[in-house]
Amino acid sequence: MQISQRDADPYKMKPAAVDSRILALAAQVTESSDRDVPVLLLKLKEILNSTSLGSKESQKVKQDLYYYNLVQYCMLVLKQDYSRLPGGWATAAQLSEILSQCCVGLEVKEDPEEFYNKLLPSAVDNLLFLGRRLQARFIRAIKDEEKSEFLRCFRTVTDAICWLFGGHIQLTECVLQSNHFLQLLITDDVETATAMMSMLQNILRANSSVLLHVDEKILHSVLDELVYKLSSTTNPVTGNAATKVLLSVAESHPQLVELLSTRYKGLRTLLSKQWAGKGFDRNLNQLSDLLYSESCRKGEMQRLHQAACLIQAVWRGFLTRKRLKTLPIAVTALQRSFRAKRKQELQHLKRLKEDETLRQQLQLQRQRAMRLFHERQLTLLEIVHAGQVDRYIQEMEGKAALTIQRHWRGYRTRRKVHQQRQSLKQHKAAVTIQRAASQMAEEMSKELHRQAQEKLAQYLLRSSLDRRAEQRREALLAQVNTDMELLMSAPSLMEATEKDLDVFMSRSVPVACKARQSHNTMLKYTRWPWWKKLGDEFMDDDMIPDDVLNTEFGTLFIGGSKSS
Repeated sequence: MQISQRDADPYKMKPAAVDSRILALAAQVTESSDRDVPVLLLKLKEILNSTSLGSKESQKVKQDLYYYNLVQYCMLVLKQDYSRLPGGWATAAQLSEILSQCCVGLEVKEDPEEFYNKLLPSAVDNLLFLGRRLQARFIRAIKDEEKSEFLRCFRTVTDAICWLFGGHIQLTECVLQSNHFLQLLITDDVETATAMMSMLQNILRANSSVLLHVDEKILHSVLDELVYKLSSTTNPVTGNAATKVLLSVAESHPQLVELLSTRYKGLRTLLSKQWAGKGFDRNLNQLSDLLYSESCRKGEMQRLHQAACLIQAVWRGFLTRKRLKTLPIAVTALQRSFRAKRKQELQHLKRLKEDETLRQQLQLQRQRAMRLFHERQLTLLEIVHAGQVDRYIQEMEGKAALTIQRHWRGYRTRRKVHQQRQSLKQHKAAVTIQRAASQMAEEMSKELHRQAQEKLAQYLLRSSLDRRAEQRREALLAQVNTDMELLMSAPSLMEATEKDLDVFMSRSVPVACKARQSHNTMLKYTRWPWWKKLGDEFMDDDMIPDDVLNTEFGTLFIGGSKSS
């Protein structure tokens, strides 16, 4: 355990009239192990309670505790795991109270930047980290006794944080900007979530303009979570706490009211429909009035986007939860991937080393064999007579040639046998396939013939229906054109005669003649045998040969004119 910017000797330049209990405790903490330090630091509570709050004696005691590094020790030991320490997490909760009590009301004259810019922000961060540990254990606890104990410790830590930034207002911004605060707020547990929203309300009471100085992303995340809690739960405790916090946010500055009404256009409707009559109508009505006044100022167009803003708030809350839940899984997967890759690299290096060792051994064996062969050759040359050396060399060359030929013939024969074996397998496979195909050919051909007949009958029926519909359309078009031409060339009502009236009361004779001739022609065409119309299967309905439609058009009257 290290103390920053402090002398190792706690008695160097010590102030006068120091409490003996502080000196004894500082000596014990310095000489004790990290496991025993938290229990020893609990004695600070008795020392602090021995003086009146706000008195000069209390100020003197706090300065001595800071000078002898006991405050720094309290801040550092909060990061320890208290699961196996004496007193458990209750000790950590008591130390958080002691730390906040020591820091509130303490005036540091020597090197104040060390205290205000380093120690206090670190203390806030350590307290929030301790709160995260207690929250996680409270959620995982099964027994009621354990849950109540962890909840009590968690509330003690949150009260200590509120007491700390109540004495040092500048710490409110540090609390909101801490990653631990947002992770503590984003929870589905009612008790811890209510405690965190109460802490947020205390922050706004201590410093109403703090939300204007934090980062915009942090502000949006906090507001998104509060709106999400209102939209995703029906618990009146959570709804009351979230409504109070949003009311405090809206009352803190008009700019935040504009942000709420602009970013969450459906918030007022949500409050009135889901939370009316739940026991906190006063706060609910105040918040609704603020939002309504701002929404009226913005106009009717902004209210059209209420549903979109509500969906955005729910989606952002869901994404944040999903990201926080999948973060441990991603870290585990990354570690697993890194270990697997490192294992593969080690195996690859080991394999390369083994291959290199084997290659060197083979090369050494080959060199030894060549050396032995040359030594044998020299020994035989020394034994053989000089006149028989050439004969001996020829015999050796002949034996070498026979050995090479023998190996080559064996290799060529083995390769030929292997090729013949593959050809035999292919031949057997082809025979099997042909035998199976010959058995299925007759059945498949019958089935295909039946399907072809069905499709041909369906096509002919559909073509006949389409052709009749086309004939009806052409007849109606001809009748419309004729009637239109007659109307255009008809005389006025003053000049009309009985003969002109008969023209409009009866059907046109040429049009009726044309329809009868077309009907007879198409009837004759459809009675042809199917084999005679095979060439016209994929032709359009109106593409009938001219020799089939042998109709006289000389006297046909269409559209008021005679076509020749």
